[in-house]
Amino acid sequence: MLRTIDLRGRTLSAAELLAAVPRAEVARSNALATAAEIVHDVAARGETALREQAERFDGVAGHALRVPASHLDDAVAGLDENVRAAVEAAIERVRLASAAQVPAPIVTELAPGAVVEQRWQPVRRVGVYVPGGKAVYPSSVVMNVVPAQVAGVGVVALASPPQRDHDGRVHPLVLAVARLLGVDEVYAMGGAGAIGALAYGVDAVGLEPVDVVTGPGNNFVAAAKRAVAGLVGTDAEAGATEILIVADEAADASLVAADLISQAEHDEQASAVLVTDSADLAERVVAEVAIRAPRTRHAERVAVALDGPQSAIVLVDDIPAATAFSNAYAPEHLELHLRDPRPDEFVNAGAVFVGENAPVSLGDYLAGSNHVLPTGGQARYAAGLSAATFLRPQQVIRYDRDALAQVREAIVTLADAEALPAHGEAVEARFAG
Repeated sequence: MLRTIDLRGRTLSAAELLAAVPRAEVARSNALATAAEIVHDVAARGETALREQAERFDGVAGHALRVPASHLDDAVAGLDENVRAAVEAAIERVRLASAAQVPAPIVTELAPGAVVEQRWQPVRRVGVYVPGGKAVYPSSVVMNVVPAQVAGVGVVALASPPQRDHDGRVHPLVLAVARLLGVDEVYAMGGAGAIGALAYGVDAVGLEPVDVVTGPGNNFVAAAKRAVAGLVGTDAEAGATEILIVADEAADASLVAADLISQAEHDEQASAVLVTDSADLAERVVAEVAIRAPRTRHAERVAVALDGPQSAIVLVDDIPAATAFSNAYAPEHLELHLRDPRPDEFVNAGAVFVGENAPVSLGDYLAGSNHVLPTGGQARYAAGLSAATFLRPQQVIRYDRDALAQVREAIVTLADAEALPAHGEAVEARFAG
């Protein structure tokens, strides 16, 4: 459980750091090929493919693919009051934080009568995916739907797997939160097939194609997003969860262990990595994990995740080396258990949690931040889900005749330089006669 990667005494290049990063590459490669087949099957055979996939992957047959309104109403009626209060608190916090992500329109006057307006247009229709395999994620309903609503999206369609334990219905917690948020277009379909259905649409159940697909899931869901990219917009590929903890000798080993285990319980493919310059802390964390892991509810799942190639303890010479490793890894979740954390130096991460009182669990539920984040190193270039995910920057150009006259000659000059004379002629036509 938790192998050790010892990088001490070595000066590594960026490429060597990337090579040293623990990843489950084979699992991701296999997922991409399988997910593409599933997506294409849904595109070709629609409802028939979805029903076959539900029976194969979820053990469900004969269920309602489009969730009736009565299922949503039943779910709200049966929602525990304490859970409802917690969900409503999460909604409020995520709504406030998401509102700060909507850019204000800006008008730039380049010269009298020459104006360029920068505005942000929401997409018309969004499909959000809420996983439901090894756990239930009402929090993911909040994290997907609220930013879309804040951005001004007109219609949100939600997909989540049918549950064998609930007679083929979507999990009631997912349905209840969807109803609380005013989402009434819900589909009982899961995995890569759901991503394909949202992207291509399924006429037989009244599902129109969406413009953007978002939401977390396992590696197959992440790979399915890659398969539909270009047909629709997607958020980053939020696959199997990752936590990277950078810690020094002063860190609390019991808290580090608890946080590694908290993410390992999601999935056998979850990544849990500790990077430290303290061999003593590493030993204490290993001892704490050995005590805590067998006692947790999902001990078997945790053990598989921690024993996998994607999880490790990485020993480095110093904190600058740990910082370099973290930036190469580009984790989904980054925790800094350091006396001098310097979060500004950790530039590649989906979300950064600073200090021992900011565990990833806080971000999963009630920090106000979004928990749908890039995995697999994509945080080097991709952002987590936000209101901006559902917005398109759009420029509106307004020039009057005098303003156009000021740049007339320059336009013609550049058009001729590019051997596109009709461009210049289009401008000159406005001054003919």
